[in-house]
Amino acid sequence: MKLSSTFALLALVCAVAAPLSSAVEVQTVDRIVAVVNRDVITANELAARVVQVKQNLKQQNIPEPPTDVLQRQVLERMVNEQVQIQFATSTGMKVDDAQLDQATAALAKQNKLSLPDFRKALTEQGIAWDQFRREIRTEMILQRLRQREVDNRVVVTDAEVNEYLKLNANKPQMEYRLAHIQISVPENATPDEVQARRAKIVAARQAINSGQDFGTVAAQYSTAKDATEGGQLGWYPAGSLPEQMVNLLAQLQPGQLTDIIRSPAGFELVKLMEVRKQEDHQVVQQTHVRHILIRPTELVSENEAKAKLSQIRDRILQGAKFEDMARAFSEDGSANKGGDLGWINPGETVPEFEQAMNALKPNDLSEVIHTQFGYHLIQVLERRDQDVTEDRERLTVRNELRKRRADEQYENWARQLRDTAYVDIRLKDE
Repeated sequence: MKLSSTFALLALVCAVAAPLSSAVEVQTVDRIVAVVNRDVITANELAARVVQVKQNLKQQNIPEPPTDVLQRQVLERMVNEQVQIQFATSTGMKVDDAQLDQATAALAKQNKLSLPDFRKALTEQGIAWDQFRREIRTEMILQRLRQREVDNRVVVTDAEVNEYLKLNANKPQMEYRLAHIQISVPENATPDEVQARRAKIVAARQAINSGQDFGTVAAQYSTAKDATEGGQLGWYPAGSLPEQMVNLLAQLQPGQLTDIIRSPAGFELVKLMEVRKQEDHQVVQQTHVRHILIRPTELVSENEAKAKLSQIRDRILQGAKFEDMARAFSEDGSANKGGDLGWINPGETVPEFEQAMNALKPNDLSEVIHTQFGYHLIQVLERRDQDVTEDRERLTVRNELRKRRADEQYENWARQLRDTAYVDIRLKDE
């Protein structure tokens, strides 16, 4: 079974080199601004998150909405996160210190800094290291929770992929860069509640039409998780979008808005940022690779798992066959194939695995490698350049259909979970 890349860390720390535009205002007296079941969110916690959001908006050149409006938006996001973290904790989900260390090291590398320099840069900006690690841990738990509760349950069949390819045969394959403003509508909403939500999306559209920046309006009005990033959605192949949406986008020029759309999640405005045609042919370097995976468990510690794999590595170096060791010890679905993962395209494995794989020559054996899945031994068998246009097209269609379905189901799941929680908002203007 090929590893799937599910590890995507925060946009929270996109570039630590950029100085904060303003310092966190010192508050001598803290207070509760929201109660979420048995937990609370304090004014100081909210203020710290607002500073981070303001910095993120500044990095994207998005003018800030009024602070009181931004506070309400950020607090609602924090409430939703708290509800999901509580659910994750109650079901035994956690991120241990070793996994957190790996994540922070990856962020340091992403910023082209050593870990000590990365920590120093954060400290110089007034970002406490312990708080930073708590936020990274939270984000990792939220990602894993979504994967477990939603993403892993979404299935796209070969028949659905075939049907899409048949309907779009000989059509130019387009990609759209989009941004949106979404106003969610609760399940079983009353007509008055639906009308109030519609009035909010109408107000957002009027603000944009009057000349306000789209990202600022998104940060002010949108209830989507990406609101505080200006509603940016990124690039979407046409195949990942509902046919109704593709038809709407086909009538727009970059910079224009759709009309108000009624979706399963609520009301939505979509802005077309850019459009491009997908490349006709894609040639990539594929790697034929095999591995042995040992997973830490409640009964097997991180150190024990690593030591066990080190012993297996020594046995291979002394003459034992890799495939025999994989069949005997690997805890991956590829074990019965001697650990063979087949031909791997760039981007199909998690970054740590791909980096170690790319550093190997054919028949070389890696050191013990740690990823979010556990500990690996990797061996490259061969490499080749391959035209993967057809395979990549099918994979792209499958992934994007799956993403669209997963996004819709996640919105519903998160809203239902939020509706079951006791939430008391105590944010008042001072």
